[in-house]
Amino acid sequence: MFREITSTTAAMLVLLAAIGTGNGQASNGVSKDSSTTFAARVERLDPAADAILPQNPTWHRVATGFTWVEGPVWIHSGYLLFAEIPSNSIRKVTPAGELSTWLQPSGYRGAEPYGGKEPGTNGMTLDTKGRLTVAGHAARSIMRFESMDPHGPVTILADSYEGKKLNSPNDLVYGPDGSVYFTDPPYGLRTQSDNDPQKELKVNGVYRVPHALTQKPGAEPDRKALHLLVSDLERPNGIAISPDGKWLYVTNTSPKKWMRYPLKSDGTIGPGSVLLDASSDHRNGSPDGMKLDVKGNIYSSGPGGVWIISPEGKHIATLLTDKSTANMAWGGQDGQTLYITSTDTIMSIHLNAKGQRP
Repeated sequence: MFREITSTTAAMLVLLAAIGTGNGQASNGVSKDSSTTFAARVERLDPAADAILPQNPTWHRVATGFTWVEGPVWIHSGYLLFAEIPSNSIRKVTPAGELSTWLQPSGYRGAEPYGGKEPGTNGMTLDTKGRLTVAGHAARSIMRFESMDPHGPVTILADSYEGKKLNSPNDLVYGPDGSVYFTDPPYGLRTQSDNDPQKELKVNGVYRVPHALTQKPGAEPDRKALHLLVSDLERPNGIAISPDGKWLYVTNTSPKKWMRYPLKSDGTIGPGSVLLDASSDHRNGSPDGMKLDVKGNIYSSGPGGVWIISPEGKHIATLLTDKSTANMAWGGQDGQTLYITSTDTIMSIHLNAKGQRP
């Protein structure tokens, strides 16, 4: 097996680890040394990695000092939005590390304390009109912001299935026909378990919202149209669609695997198959969020860091991280900067590949 970890000497690795895990933090949540760059440790498993990864890739720590960050999305005007789930907020950060709160509360809005670990929102994406669409997580809905004013009108695209509340929508993606596809595990519920007293659905499903793109602003969701596509995964999590529109990908956090489903022209899917199984890899981290590049390669949270997987399911490389990585988004002017949410930190890395962006 072709296997290489990019580094110089053992002493340099120790130094870089010390730099990379520093926790100097200003009162606004941005690391005092947020502009620090440090060498990326890379596990190269296939020669194809060389077309994707620079010879000496480097991380840029954009911001740190959070609790659990998720759901990043690059906004076309030049900044990143991400969810800080425990604080029930969506944050905004520029490439220079300038941080602000975009919306708080973002998910749960009840009068009583939430009582769970994850009261905020989760995954985010844009539709073809540039409108922000959010997996509400503790809000138990899919919602679309009609403008980039966080306090402006919001349209609910989905909130229940067959009369029962959704669990806690986790991640989402728009399909070629304007449908929204999303995963619905129980991680946003108070106990995060299948036995949570607030859990109304027996399944942790993958769903499709037909005609989401054309749903009128402020209109009630077409609840009868919500389509349950997948009901046999224990913990569906991340979701993505191939650049050619032929495949729907879903990560399953436990057991650790990536699934692939043929996507039909009518928006439905065919029988699924396991694209890659990582259940034997016991390193920290699990399949979670994922994004693709324009050639169809998958970039996904996994054991040890960010896994790069070919369209055929071959594990090409791993960007090693010291902490669990939740999700990622392509950004920057050229679309070649991959932003990742890694536990308490936002980091970016510039790659040779060009990302598939909403």
